[in-house]
Amino acid sequence: MEYVYAALILNETGEEINEDNLTDVLDAAGVDVEESRVKALVAALEDVDIDEAVSEAAAVPAGGAAAGGAAAGGEDEEEAEETSDVPDTTDEDEDDDEDDDAGGEGLGELFG
Repeated sequence: MEYVYAALILNETGEEINEDNLTDVLDAAGVDVEESRVKALVAALEDVDIDEAVSEAAAVPAGGAAAGGAAAGGEDEEEAEETSDVPDTTDEDEDDDEDDDAGGEGLGELFG
């Protein structure tokens, strides 16, 4: 994720997103830079308008993709109304605690 953030910083400051600039930003942030990841990101962003991509992403509501997928799945309106986004918790197992812990580990890795 740091690599994407570095690219966003470069874009925001009007700097060219290239390998040298991206590496400099990551080094300044104290990230152990992997050249292969830098090259891959620069190549992936080559033909991308980052400002447009960010504004499109901001315009999509948090549950927009899930709701659109249900409608595209062939459900009619009546069936879609009966479907709830709230998970069924009536048959909770002890295994659920392990899943909750795994999610916390992922957040810990993200925020260091």
